[in-house]
Amino acid sequence: MYFPAHTVASAPDPARRGLLAIEKHFGHLPDAAARMATSPQLLEGFQRLNGLFAATSLPPLARETVIMTVAVRNGCHVCVALHTQRLHELGADGGLIAALRTETPIHDPTLAAVRAFALAVLAHSGDVPAKDLDAFEAAGWSARAALEVVLGIGTYTLSTFANRLTGATIDPELAVHA
Repeated sequence: MYFPAHTVASAPDPARRGLLAIEKHFGHLPDAAARMATSPQLLEGFQRLNGLFAATSLPPLARETVIMTVAVRNGCHVCVALHTQRLHELGADGGLIAALRTETPIHDPTLAAVRAFALAVLAHSGDVPAKDLDAFEAAGWSARAALEVVLGIGTYTLSTFANRLTGATIDPELAVHA
């Protein structure tokens, strides 16, 4: 099965507006989005979910921790590269970036709790044991934050699965983070 890397011109009509917005945001059309456009609904669904996740109460580094946890767990080299760049843009510590990429301990206890909780949600398909919920809360996170982590997991499970299925490649601008 083949998933073409669409351009705005070659994409199905319902996907064009979304691709234009992505192209404007990045200054180019990322290969992952170009391939997602084969299904306008998938592209729009990811864009909407991503916007909702960005609007959560989770701080940017916590959101990126969720994203990188899912990306590394699911083996999505495109998301790892893109979100490594995003972490750099946010001024994240090099140790945090390395820990997220290599699944080694995170020294910031609040972000370590986010990753541990995200992994517990994934490992237990949402039926997180009370001890894991208690640890997340003890690190200062709320019930709202727990549900927002679930939103991030869903958003980036969709993205990572689509990127792997379509064979999306790392854009040249991100090669340094591959």
